[in-house]
Amino acid sequence: MELDELRLLDALVYLEGFLAFVAFVGLQMVGSSYGRYSSQWSGRRVPARPAWFLQELPSMAWPLYECIRPAAARLGNLPNRVLLAMFLIHYVQRTLVFPVLIRGGKPTLLFTFVLAFLFCTLNGYLQSRYLSQFAVYAEDWVTHPCFLTGFALWLVGMVINIHSDHILRNLRKPGETGYKIPRGGLFEYVSSANYFGELVEWCGFALASWSLQGVVFALFTLCALFTRARQHHQWYLEKFEDYPKTRKILIPFLL
Repeated sequence: MELDELRLLDALVYLEGFLAFVAFVGLQMVGSSYGRYSSQWSGRRVPARPAWFLQELPSMAWPLYECIRPAAARLGNLPNRVLLAMFLIHYVQRTLVFPVLIRGGKPTLLFTFVLAFLFCTLNGYLQSRYLSQFAVYAEDWVTHPCFLTGFALWLVGMVINIHSDHILRNLRKPGETGYKIPRGGLFEYVSSANYFGELVEWCGFALASWSLQGVVFALFTLCALFTRARQHHQWYLEKFEDYPKTRKILIPFLL
């Protein structure tokens, strides 16, 4: 039974890698369909807050389930518990906190919502089951330079992501409408500082977990967020004549 599930998890790794390629190509061709771009698309929509809550929920529910399941073989080891907690903490914030803080978010296309829900279900299962049932680490892995560096990147990335979201939410004062140029934090260097933070976060997770499962998740994050970031960058350049020309798309000073 365990061997069959391990084979399934291996297959899901390759599937997620393929989906990363599909996301990159698809978003390159048709662009993003949410937020400021949603008006360009037709179809049924889901209000922003319930959409965010429901689409992120599987990635919070899977690790929580593993935490309370007595048969989670590897969660007796400290490295497995810490890594699963890192994954869970992110999705607690995205599922329970982020939706509450949304200010007048635009409804999400039903199609986009369904895709996000399916990905969070797949990836939540992949990461949670691998860490709770199959990943083998030495007890002192939490003192290894790879883990410590990865954990630091994960923490810094999460702080950047949350802080950048805060800047975006507070661009407009009460009663104001329209769009503004984000300023402050890493927005002084890139157009999508929130995406940069999330990318750093999952690259750190991949390094700390030292697993193909973590790497493929970071790869998917890069493929999905870079195309969106480039679309945002181009939109800012076209929308604002005074948009800082020195800002990069996603990675400070580089890209």
